[in-house]
Amino acid sequence: MTSRATSFPSEHAATRPRKIWDISPAVDEQAAVFPGDALYAQKLHFALSPGCPVNVNTLTFSPHTGAHADAPMHYANGAAAIGAVDLLPYLGPCRVIHCLDSGPLVQPQHIAHALADLPPRVLLRTAAAASQSWTLFTAIAPATLALLASKNIALVGIDTPSVDPATSQDLPSHHLLLKHDLRVLENLVLDNVPEGDYELIALPLKLTRADASPVRAILREL
Repeated sequence: MTSRATSFPSEHAATRPRKIWDISPAVDEQAAVFPGDALYAQKLHFALSPGCPVNVNTLTFSPHTGAHADAPMHYANGAAAIGAVDLLPYLGPCRVIHCLDSGPLVQPQHIAHALADLPPRVLLRTAAAASQSWTLFTAIAPATLALLASKNIALVGIDTPSVDPATSQDLPSHHLLLKHDLRVLENLVLDNVPEGDYELIALPLKLTRADASPVRAILREL
């Protein structure tokens, strides 16, 4: 009986690592939240010392802090919590569309140039420098979300705090997300990301009763 060696490709034989863009803002005491929502706070619970082998902090903050994924239950009673949603929309090919200087709302004409052969995920860059401020930001017009939904996307993201204006009470764009079963990412940082196609990785935590989850969102070149 003869033995035969099996050859496997070396993990080091691959070409250079694919470039990664970190599209998540810092999360700390300076992170902006919706007026009245819980601010980020951190305190040392266990301190490394002769009697304790580790540091352990206690964190308190809104799940809408920093880059985050809204759950359907955020805008619909009885809908799914973030820990129950499918992870597939948060992982895979996506397109970054530049719609800078689009004003208070991203309208269909602002994204019309980039809709051919659209992948299942779309991220909208609305500003040269992303801001988490709730004072003045660009949201998404319902007509734009309806257009994207007609392209069979699974997720939309934006580099502002919300897909609806801060003063909105009826949240039409959020309810279009619900109607079309779309997932959403808010508070992304797309400042240095050229328009084009990437791989998105932005998995929410398995928070079984939460209306949102922070994500560490990245883009990776294809």
